[in-house]
Amino acid sequence: MPAPVRRVVTGKDSTGKAVFISDGPAKNVHERPESGTTNTVLWVTDRMPASLSDSGNAGGRKIGVEPPPSGTIFRVVEFAPEKNVKTDFETRLSLMRNIRLGPEGPSRDKPRHPGMHRTATIDYALILSGEIDLLLDDSEVHLKTGDTVVQRGTNHAWVNREDEPCRIAFILLDAKD
Repeated sequence: MPAPVRRVVTGKDSTGKAVFISDGPAKNVHERPESGTTNTVLWVTDRMPASLSDSGNAGGRKIGVEPPPSGTIFRVVEFAPEKNVKTDFETRLSLMRNIRLGPEGPSRDKPRHPGMHRTATIDYALILSGEIDLLLDDSEVHLKTGDTVVQRGTNHAWVNREDEPCRIAFILLDAKD
């Protein structure tokens, strides 16, 4: 189990003074051993502009990979080294398709990696620790701690070919083609 992600949430009290609403480990954590990932959801919004007066725990809801229509998701994903993932290619590909993720276009039937997928989102990614390769249809880039990516609705897969886990912070924004 990866180290917990600390989440601090601010807000206002009844007088309008800035206060800390919560401070502690994020609890909305989903381990997916078959893909070697641990996903920690930190915050979800349902619309833009987002409401500053909502008082609920927007990080506690069950959500898929993509944000709600006109919404956002803030999450941290930890990718285990690929060599530690024991699920075969076809099983992993089937799991991606079962959650309605998969590539489109030329990669649809024969993706280069079972994690290849596309979302109708703009994704801002910051590599927090470790190293990882970002695969596109026929190219790739190696990323290290501190690197950033703006992923614009293209087929992609994250592959950790290193010996240590890689942790990435993602902010996904609903987008249109």
